[in-house]
Amino acid sequence: MKHIRILVVDDHEVVRGLLRLLLEAENGWEVCGEAADGDEAVERSRILHPDIVVMDAVTPRRNGFDATREIVRSTPEIPVVITTLYEYPEILRQAQNAGALGCIGKSKTSRLLIPAVKSAIGHQPFFPPLA
Repeated sequence: MKHIRILVVDDHEVVRGLLRLLLEAENGWEVCGEAADGDEAVERSRILHPDIVVMDAVTPRRNGFDATREIVRSTPEIPVVITTLYEYPEILRQAQNAGALGCIGKSKTSRLLIPAVKSAIGHQPFFPPLA
């Protein structure tokens, strides 16, 4: 399997750590960087050029949707999967409008994160119902 480099974005350090554990359990996957807010996410995506970004919807300074929009605009080859604590159908629409290739509720992260990342890496959308 191809080596996959992932940028993880969440304003909570413990959540970033848990995402790292889940992602790096996959053979050949590596978290190449972390960011605590949307501005850092945009900057680090340009510097690190990861294969994919796992982005929290709600982050300080620049929210995850705006950061996703900027990443997709400036580096369209980098797919983004959004994670959200707020599991409302409207969030899916916002994620799609921002250009994300996937969106999952944080309550389902342990079950859906890996399939969402695999789909996005293959440039396939992954938008299961949130509610």
